[in-house]
Amino acid sequence: MQLENIEEIEENLAKEDEHIINMWTPLDLEIDEDYEYVNNGILFKLFSTILYVIALPIVYIYNKIMYNFKIYGRENLMIKNTGKITVSNHVHPMDCTMNAIANAPKSLYFISIKSNFEIPIIGHIIKLLHAMPIPEKVSEKAKFFNTIRELLNNKKSVHFYPEASLWPYYKKLRKFKNGAFKIAVENNVPVVPMVYKFVKPYGIRKLIKKRPFIELHILKPVYPDVNLPKKESIEELKNTVYYNMKKELEG
Repeated sequence: MQLENIEEIEENLAKEDEHIINMWTPLDLEIDEDYEYVNNGILFKLFSTILYVIALPIVYIYNKIMYNFKIYGRENLMIKNTGKITVSNHVHPMDCTMNAIANAPKSLYFISIKSNFEIPIIGHIIKLLHAMPIPEKVSEKAKFFNTIRELLNNKKSVHFYPEASLWPYYKKLRKFKNGAFKIAVENNVPVVPMVYKFVKPYGIRKLIKKRPFIELHILKPVYPDVNLPKKESIEELKNTVYYNMKKELEG
């Protein structure tokens, strides 16, 4: 993906939620009423923990070497008395690993598009790393939302990409979907905005590095207004988070 072509791609896309990167997805994931979004089996938990312990240091080192990855404002994730929803712009294939690093040592549950689970090998790995597919049928969504509610009640963290799609190296903030904010209002949990910024390489690495460095800025949590009607509360929460992220991104 050439950085200079991203503006042209933006103009040519018919929908903002269209993915720029399309993966080979030969598998067919069936989501029905028996689908387990969170597998609580002993063997699954064991393999998930092993993979997490092995993978996290590897991706941390990789992100540091390749992108000089840095995190600012990690203290804003320290919410003790409730679960939380985190949101970020979706601008790099590795930003899901960066979200996990920011939340470590605690686990982070990811909301991901169904097609990601239909990629050979990758689909199984992201499942083990606590990713959950977004169901496409209305009849499948009740269990999906109940699973998220249980996670939040158990003080877990759930990550959403409110832009819905990945646009690599895009420097602006795109329109948000309502999903993350609707869930936050319904469960009365805070939303922690996180913003990815691209920085020109500096120091000796600017001589050999063409791709920008990546920084993650974690902002203060935003809480739903319980005094507003539900619909208004969702809209206000979404707009406040969007404004805070846009201000940080452009600052």
